[in-house]
Amino acid sequence: MADASTYVAEFIDGPLEGDFEQRALVGGKPEQRVGMVAAVDGLESLFWYEAVEQHEVNGQLRVRFRFDADDSDPVEYDQEND
Repeated sequence: MADASTYVAEFIDGPLEGDFEQRALVGGKPEQRVGMVAAVDGLESLFWYEAVEQHEVNGQLRVRFRFDADDSDPVEYDQEND
């Protein structure tokens, strides 16, 4: 049985595209906006993501997040024909 206090965040684009992370629900709900710190070329960068969709998979809440380039630290990443 899935933990009712967590959800799985899926990053669908941007520098963290394809990454998944288990996160805690806040007030019983998933966050609508998350900031993620990641090292790019040895430098820490802050990337902001906005929730765009949520659904359940095998009883576990999953939330898909889209990259917010305007509010994030500048970084080049491979967009592959986006």
